Amino acid sequence: MTKETNPSPPNLFLNRELSLLEFQRRVLDEALDDGNPLLERLKYLAIFGSNMDEFFMVRVSGIRKQVEARIMEVFPDGLTPPDVLAATRKVSLELYENALHFFNKKLVPSLDKTGVHLLNYHELSSDQLEKVNAYFNEVVYPVLTPLALDPGHPFPHISNLSLNLAIVVRNKKGHEKFARLKVPDTLPRLMPIKRSSGATRKDGTIPHHHYFVWLEQVIMANLDPLFPGMETVSAHPFRIIRDADVEIQELEADDLLETMQQSIRKRKFGSVVQVEIYDTMPQNIRDLLIDNLEIRENDVYVLPAPFGLSSLWQVYGNVERHDLKFPVYHPSVPKVLENATRAGDIFAVIRKRNILLHHPYNSFGPVIDFLKTAARDPNVLAIKQTLYRVGQNAPVVEILLEASERGKQVAVLVELKARFDEESNIGWAKMLEEAGVHVVYGLVGLKTHSKVTMVVRKEGEGIRRYLHLGTGNYNTVTARVYEDIGIFTCDEAISSDVTDLFNYLTGYSTKQHFRKLLVAPVNLRSGLKKLIRREIEHAQAGRRAHLIIKVNSIVDPQFIELFYEASQAGVKVDLLVRGMCCLKPGVKGVSDNIKVISIVGRYLEHSRVFYFLNNGKEEMYMGSADLMTRNQDHRVEVVFPVESEGHINYLRHGMLETYLSDNVRARVMNSDGTYTRLKPPSDDKAVDVQEWLMKNNYSNKKA
Repeated sequence: MTKETNPSPPNLFLNRELSLLEFQRRVLDEALDDGNPLLERLKYLAIFGSNMDEFFMVRVSGIRKQVEARIMEVFPDGLTPPDVLAATRKVSLELYENALHFFNKKLVPSLDKTGVHLLNYHELSSDQLEKVNAYFNEVVYPVLTPLALDPGHPFPHISNLSLNLAIVVRNKKGHEKFARLKVPDTLPRLMPIKRSSGATRKDGTIPHHHYFVWLEQVIMANLDPLFPGMETVSAHPFRIIRDADVEIQELEADDLLETMQQSIRKRKFGSVVQVEIYDTMPQNIRDLLIDNLEIRENDVYVLPAPFGLSSLWQVYGNVERHDLKFPVYHPSVPKVLENATRAGDIFAVIRKRNILLHHPYNSFGPVIDFLKTAARDPNVLAIKQTLYRVGQNAPVVEILLEASERGKQVAVLVELKARFDEESNIGWAKMLEEAGVHVVYGLVGLKTHSKVTMVVRKEGEGIRRYLHLGTGNYNTVTARVYEDIGIFTCDEAISSDVTDLFNYLTGYSTKQHFRKLLVAPVNLRSGLKKLIRREIEHAQAGRRAHLIIKVNSIVDPQFIELFYEASQAGVKVDLLVRGMCCLKPGVKGVSDNIKVISIVGRYLEHSRVFYFLNNGKEEMYMGSADLMTRNQDHRVEVVFPVESEGHINYLRHGMLETYLSDNVRARVMNSDGTYTRLKPPSDDKAVDVQEWLMKNNYSNKKA
């Protein structure tokens, strides 16, 4: 009898939403860490703010729908939707309050001492006031649109993530009226203030400093011109978050592109899931918002200023103070690829050996060069690629357009359902189609998350297929800050698998067998289970067994059960999990042999790596899939073998070993779902895996 027919009790699972909030706590901890440069700490606050917005737009909104539909489903951890909603509110409030207390009491004063000043309106000098008010009159005022609320003016639609002012004005008869004013998101939330030479602030700070003031405070100080003949009584900021999870009825859709566009439009009108207010907002205005936004009292979050910490990205991007940021890192290009790029024959290098790139420590440039060479090589017949998130400025798309113009057959799967990248992907899909590229949108009911490129090249009397397989997106911007791994190969068996994969994606293939690849939802779950069970069998027979899994999330109950079974059989299980982990390590008799480590740090840990000791005959796989039900059953994912001895040596005995030895960035998970950050015993014993990888990234010398 397997564990799947005899599941563990709920107390051996952690709640998914609460685990995700624990990840947000770890991001916030990076902001609180005084070992990080000040502007990087500001950046972590911005990331925390963005993450929390998405958490409410997607996760909380989903739980609310279940509560409203009276769905009393019991999650694997034993909680019901109302339980989860109450628990997420409690933890979210705690995180918000910790973040804002740190921002106001610690970060702002520390930045102020370095010459980066985030000012309140009342702190401005007379010179600054003059400049700010002039900017308001010339730029801000023409953009503002106050909307009244009365029998002739219904309560206005308030857009997602918008910052607003609830304004009370009084007419000459003494009657009070309500108006809503949106703080325009087309203008910088943190207004930079240019100061003339010699000007000084009230505290006497010196020139060449950076000054910013909050836009909403500037507007609140200049409301009178918006309501001539009226007296402004008060103004109260509030911010709303709406349900932004897009639902797509694919089975009934004649045109997925049009259906996706309609779904994005509907997102703007999703139900409100959170309203942030200050404690100074009177109860009558709070009640007015609750009634008109159709929310409950628990959807209102009373917080300190400022709302919307994601706005802090503006400061990080506009202040060029390298002394307040991480030192600039220049990724390397392996020498073998430098020579290939100069000679214009990257294909000759790939024919000799597989090539590994570990981003951002290795440059993403060779991937772009690979595509450029393919687009311009007269012997290349076709290029096929999956695109998930490519960003706003996408060199990859430009190269594919060039390849099509040069007569190559180009086929691209553009995933329209990549959350919050839908509009960008729709734009690229249309552009590619107009250029004659074969564009498909994937399979009904499945999101295509795999990262695969295939170049078909005529060589002699036959053809050869060159591949790039990766763990990350074809996005040149995120490749500089996301940790990911990719491999170039022309292995015949993998090439045949990738050909079958594209036929599966673009045609009517019902392919159920792949030679070397593990493909979701076809054989990935069964393949990984088989590999884990082999480790269990080794341990039961007294042979060496060790699992090392590096993923973004572990949520799937079947894999959690299997890890528990492995632990009880004596398999050493090391799990490197950046985000959610619903497994409980260190439970006596259940998960004694399981260790869970999370690392946040400078780079977003994004690669997925699966290592199996296999009694000394090591095997390793990498790919796009996490251990979540959606990745295993509801997405097209590709996990591929690492077969070069040099690559396995680097990944296992260099990279993974250093991750497991980290005592600077690493946080070890406790059995209750909390995390304890490790500390090095001394400076000379400190191990920071990201610092190590910047100095020791893969050079392909032994590949």
